[in-house]
Amino acid sequence: MVKGSNVALAALSEDAGSVIVGLSWTSPTGEGDADVSVLLLDANGKVRSDADFCFYNNPVAADGSVQLLGKTPTRDGSEDRIGFDLTAVAPDVDRLVVAASRYAAARFGDLEDLQVTLADSSGERLLRYAIDDAGEVAAIIFGELYRRGGEWKFRAVGQGYASGLAGLATDFGVDIDDDAGEAVDAGEAADAADTTEAADAADATGHVGDAGNAGQAGVVANTRGAGDDGRPAGDAVAGAVRRETGTAVPAPDLPAVPAPDLPAAPAPRAALDAVPAPRRSEGEAARPVPADRPRTAKKKVTLPAGPKKSLAENDSWREARLFPVSALKSDRDRETRATSVLLSVMAQVPEFGRRLTAAFGAPAGRMETFTEVSLPHGDGPRRPDGVIRVERAGKLWTALVETKTNGNALRAEQVQAYMDIAARRGYEAVITLSNDVALEGTPLVEVKVDRRRKHKVALWHLSWAEVAHQAQMLIRHEGVGNGAHAWLLEELLHYLQHENSGCHGFQNMGPAWVPVRNGIDDETLCHGDPRALEVVESWERLVRQVCLRLGGELGQRVLPVQRARRGTDPGIRRGALADQLCAEGRLQAELRIDGTPGVLAIGADLRTGRVRTSIEIPAPAQGYPLSWAKRLVRRLADAPADLHVETLVEGEGKGPRGTLERLRPEPGDLLPKSADSSITGFRLSLVKGMGSGRGNAESGFIRSVDDAVHRFYSTVVVHLDGPAARRTPSGQRPVPV
Repeated sequence: MVKGSNVALAALSEDAGSVIVGLSWTSPTGEGDADVSVLLLDANGKVRSDADFCFYNNPVAADGSVQLLGKTPTRDGSEDRIGFDLTAVAPDVDRLVVAASRYAAARFGDLEDLQVTLADSSGERLLRYAIDDAGEVAAIIFGELYRRGGEWKFRAVGQGYASGLAGLATDFGVDIDDDAGEAVDAGEAADAADTTEAADAADATGHVGDAGNAGQAGVVANTRGAGDDGRPAGDAVAGAVRRETGTAVPAPDLPAVPAPDLPAAPAPRAALDAVPAPRRSEGEAARPVPADRPRTAKKKVTLPAGPKKSLAENDSWREARLFPVSALKSDRDRETRATSVLLSVMAQVPEFGRRLTAAFGAPAGRMETFTEVSLPHGDGPRRPDGVIRVERAGKLWTALVETKTNGNALRAEQVQAYMDIAARRGYEAVITLSNDVALEGTPLVEVKVDRRRKHKVALWHLSWAEVAHQAQMLIRHEGVGNGAHAWLLEELLHYLQHENSGCHGFQNMGPAWVPVRNGIDDETLCHGDPRALEVVESWERLVRQVCLRLGGELGQRVLPVQRARRGTDPGIRRGALADQLCAEGRLQAELRIDGTPGVLAIGADLRTGRVRTSIEIPAPAQGYPLSWAKRLVRRLADAPADLHVETLVEGEGKGPRGTLERLRPEPGDLLPKSADSSITGFRLSLVKGMGSGRGNAESGFIRSVDDAVHRFYSTVVVHLDGPAARRTPSGQRPVPV
């Protein structure tokens, strides 16, 4: 779509009553992000109350028609998804505005590849709109869903706001509790009228200044709807805006206190005083609140990182587990028990169940799970491994679950039968669960969809590695509601990681691995060999699993970096990598880890049998080159002695290099001999032997890559500073420090 265009959803899909909108962008530095929000507007272009403002601290509309689903990993990074149940939208809601905002001094002009997509409930993408003229704005309306003639349409808007989330909310009717003499320029309100159907937003009181952006990233409390503490949604709005400005703002039911963790933004006093305070719904009585009582939030329970001291007499004693695995003998036993264990924990730990199902379009509500369910189909009944049902506002969302463990592959005819059953019974999804990792553009199983059916069923895949990752993130880093939930997740994680469970994640490079490796050794692998493409796909699955495991250990986002342009056919990209494998005998990948100064590169050279892990760090913005070299060597005091350090020189690429053991007494050896050479950064590398087997054994290729990444991060990357400003441009003398 192009800016300002619109389209009727019914013309795109027969199943447009429930849609998923995705917002995505990329950041050249890997640090950029934004928060999504949705406003439900009446015929006058205003919210009915502050409860119609959905954002990170009020993620679900009161009627369940809008639900922020959070971030979902994609090939190019991640995507923020929003679920819309258009059949549940109140009759007096005319428009649903989809927006995003940045915080502090960040602007959307710093991001790339801004786009919004819309898919129906089956996951089929219906439209895409790319924004290529964002500019220096702190908030953007990506698009809007609106009613016309009894049907829903989508309009590509692309309207920017310099005043951030507070200004955007103000224009659409979220009240500002300000003094009459301190209102800011009302003319900015007309910005919203340029591309929307009505100009009614132009008469708002005005945008709040840039102070409204200072700290939006901090989530006030982990609330849903009315919030964990029982306050109405309007209080959550006030709390979010208070965190944005870092200053006290009077709000009903919410004490006005300084935000303790966020510094105040450098902004005029008038702008700070004009921050939106929540407006109560009609009939809700206002009452005074104490001015200095700090706001409290529910405490999150996380388990200690280190193991507790055991009371066992010796190592032969085994602790009793909630989910025992010692008796598992057959694949059928493993599948049955793994399904029951997982679904039971999902139902008992709402945070965990919601984390796994939100990306599949499930609503936030009461969840029940079942196993060994019998459903009629054809000549006899079918028994899916499990069923997940979620109830919200009297509506049911249902998914059938098909599970595989160990190296067992999903069977297309079995999944097809469950898709047919789900379509006939009005279920929403079929979820497959196995050790395999799904790749974009390459489905694990091929199923046929009857286009004549009005009800469509979405097919989703979940890997056991993703399940373990989400459990680890909750119990080790983010926390859950109580100690019992944390213990249940700990037991689940122990079960998944046990050698008998069969839930170890991707563990086989496939039958093409040995022939391709041998063909590279004896130089008989020909260009265009289809087995090379199979190895490239297995490599991509392995890299995605490495990201999940490392991210779970660190509690940070770890994503594979794709250098291909957004929108490039994944098949074409993998074909190019297969050609490179045939020509050079190397597999390569890059990982972006939050909080690191550069991307972590992985290279597997099948000719030499070595795995290389490396990272390039930019030269500091200030100081002298010798000081940079000395400081780098000091930071790497505990790094392995065989670490390779290489200087990167502008215009020349490679510069002086050496092992850390040799450079420790003489860091000056890293400096170029020519005084005119400009150092742009340093490359740190570790090399280790590569496993040859295709499986996950100690001597296998998969284990060697996983170990290499873990060793490099834990012994090298952890000692480095976080992302820093780039060095001064060439030709300018740095200022000594």
